[in-house]
Amino acid sequence: MNRKPQVADEPLVVEEGSGEPGSAPRRGFLAGIGAAAAAGLALVAPLWSGVRVALDPLGRSSGEADLIPVAKLAAIPDDGVPHKFRVVTDRVDAWNTHRQLPVGAVYLRRSGDSVEALNVVCPHAGCFVNIAADRSRFVCPCHKSSFDLSGAVNDPASPSPRDMDTLDVEIRGDDVWVRFQNFLPGRAEKEPVA
Repeated sequence: MNRKPQVADEPLVVEEGSGEPGSAPRRGFLAGIGAAAAAGLALVAPLWSGVRVALDPLGRSSGEADLIPVAKLAAIPDDGVPHKFRVVTDRVDAWNTHRQLPVGAVYLRRSGDSVEALNVVCPHAGCFVNIAADRSRFVCPCHKSSFDLSGAVNDPASPSPRDMDTLDVEIRGDDVWVRFQNFLPGRAEKEPVA
């Protein structure tokens, strides 16, 4: 140890670093560990938030379609003839939200208190089906598929592999809600588009 010679009435002064051997480097090491731990804890929250935002679209499921309000019940005549209505809804795609986006169309047919919904897309090749001029059937202008007013194939020569696609309908008060979905064309079974 380096000590100054002691003069009478002067206190004993110990020079810095003259304490226990290795104590200054140990204090510096512990201070560095503490600073690194504090910095690590300070970074956890923003990093976790960033990872959650980046992976958010992967966690969204494309499960069953939601019901969408399509028309007022009073807007559908009670004559058994289908009438075409646009389907407009909000869509979320990854991080974007699109408001009041047209997503398709349906034919609604009312008979008394019940309403039936058919997708306007032909199950054969995906063309849009029209109502015949005499309003007695549906006809596809692309390949001449023909369907009756309930959507069933009504011509044996029709190239459509299945009937028109029916959709779930709920009447809530004065509104008609439809579970709108598109289905893969050209297949015998109804398979939703993912």
